[in-house]
Amino acid sequence: MRIGFRTVKTATGVCLSILIAQWLELPYYSSAGILTLLCIQRTRKQSIAAVMDRFFACIVGMFLSSAMFWLLGYKVWVILILYLIFIPILVRLKIQNGISSSSVIIMHGYMSGYVSLAFFAHELAIIMVGLGVALLVNLYMPGLDRKIDQFKTEVSVRMASIFRELGSYLREGNGSWDGKELLQLADLLKKARHLAVLETENNLTGKLNPFYYYVELKFQQFQIIERMVPLVSRIGLRLEQGERIGEFLGQLGDNIEQLDDSREYLQQLKAIREYHKGLPMPQNRTEFESRASLFTLANELENFLLSSEKRTFASMQPDFSPGKYRT
Repeated sequence: MRIGFRTVKTATGVCLSILIAQWLELPYYSSAGILTLLCIQRTRKQSIAAVMDRFFACIVGMFLSSAMFWLLGYKVWVILILYLIFIPILVRLKIQNGISSSSVIIMHGYMSGYVSLAFFAHELAIIMVGLGVALLVNLYMPGLDRKIDQFKTEVSVRMASIFRELGSYLREGNGSWDGKELLQLADLLKKARHLAVLETENNLTGKLNPFYYYVELKFQQFQIIERMVPLVSRIGLRLEQGERIGEFLGQLGDNIEQLDDSREYLQQLKAIREYHKGLPMPQNRTEFESRASLFTLANELENFLLSSEKRTFASMQPDFSPGKYRT
């Protein structure tokens, strides 16, 4: 059984909030732990939003329930009417995530059987302790640098393998590749994007982490690779042009981590294309189709190399919301 860091934070926060509430001699002091439990989130931004929603929901619930119990009596059927009014109010205020937290406070009012300034003071103290401890505990988030470096390495390994396999097919006609690296790369990038969103939401300054731009760049490059694979599979002849581009693909695979400055490779690709222009015209339809696929493949390779050059520039781009990628 593996105990995660979030589990440790939750257990610590719950215990700490109960101890503080008990030390303050608050009635229903254990409820402070429940409030803390409901507010532990995956990121700092999510935690702040959760605490704000639950705070205002608890305040609304405390005063609304007290008013209704005072007017209608401390009866079970009053709770039915209360929730029929209370839940739509929270939904209208867009703080419906606080329904469970505020219910803790509402039940305190029902069990106490009276309304007084002391009751409001005690409940407000419980709210502040429970939510405050949750916020403080969640301000600490472990660094993700090791996971980020691991993802970068694995993404580079998969891309390098894909380029080598495509190059091998063009040079030698080796068609034994099953394409598993494509599926692995897609899965890696999906997980990396999720990690990038978490890292961004842990940054309270509002700036996106450079890893976020890195992942978006790799997604663009992955889409280019997806377009390259069917082009290579349609080449049914071993051609001089194919062998040259195959060697170039192998070279890219061997140097995938050094493509930040891709000007040298762009020049090589340009030289290969200039050489191809001087070759004889296709002799038949099959050769024509294969050379057309190679021409399009060269265009995609150029797009890939140009996207690599944008990596440094991307880190300087203005902020944008990562919410659409949250999973």
